[in-house]
Amino acid sequence: MKPDLSDDVARALATGAPVVALESTILSHGMPWPRNAEVGRAVEDAVRAEGAVPATVAVVEGRLRAGLGAADIERLGHGEGVVKAASRDLGAAVALGRTAGTTVSATMRIARLAGIGVFATGGIGGVHRGEGGDVSADLTELAATDVLVVCAGVKSILDIPRTLEMLETLRVPVVTYGSDRFPAFYTRDSGCASPERLDTSEQIAAVRAATRATGLGTGMLVANPIPEAHALPAEEIGAEIDAALRAAEAEGVRGKDVTPFLLGRLNAVTEGRALGANVELVLSNARLAARIAVAEASSGTWV
Repeated sequence: MKPDLSDDVARALATGAPVVALESTILSHGMPWPRNAEVGRAVEDAVRAEGAVPATVAVVEGRLRAGLGAADIERLGHGEGVVKAASRDLGAAVALGRTAGTTVSATMRIARLAGIGVFATGGIGGVHRGEGGDVSADLTELAATDVLVVCAGVKSILDIPRTLEMLETLRVPVVTYGSDRFPAFYTRDSGCASPERLDTSEQIAAVRAATRATGLGTGMLVANPIPEAHALPAEEIGAEIDAALRAAEAEGVRGKDVTPFLLGRLNAVTEGRALGANVELVLSNARLAARIAVAEASSGTWV
């Protein structure tokens, strides 16, 4: 199944120009209107400024899409009748004609179907804290789908050491851009050493090409620490996460509702600073992803 492409994305892919996929849950479920649309456009502009073509991914009336117009962004931003789709949900969304914002796993899947090899997001899901055994589909999609994902690390609300162990088990290459420490979304240091450090987009493109040449068949995770000026203090955010987790348990929040509940609580208790940090790290990730896509296009390493 081939996704529908916008004209600029189709031209870029046909000519071998760099393209960066972007998820759409930031529009449909991540922020209120009209802030979500403003951020969505700003992220696309950040990709263009680095010399690549943005391809925001979604499902629109049952059609897989890579590259959205203004009307699509407005519809997703208002959110009425828009569902949230992980990769497992794509079949139902297509067959039933739904409109959906795509999570990391679904965006990876559609990007690969479109022939897009680089994807920028905020943070990936992972292994949840506690003994419930809740593991994000982002990890299994990374194990199955050859797309390079640029993020600000694993979301701070998750069990980051266990997530890194799971990624190792799944054979997913993990590198951190410009740091020996693996980041934790709002903070630059999760307390875990990075499996690998790379300092330039060209190095990342070269490692990705060599990894693909081995036939590994997985994606690649590039962790990009949030810019220092916008990072939140680790001690503060850690205490607030613990409090939010206790509140989620007390209120019976389960499954896919946990992450938006926790992020909403964090934004409230930090008086909006968490949301501001979220926006800045997404922009930073989009810029790095675009530079990697440009490096791959220049070297001819992405096919």
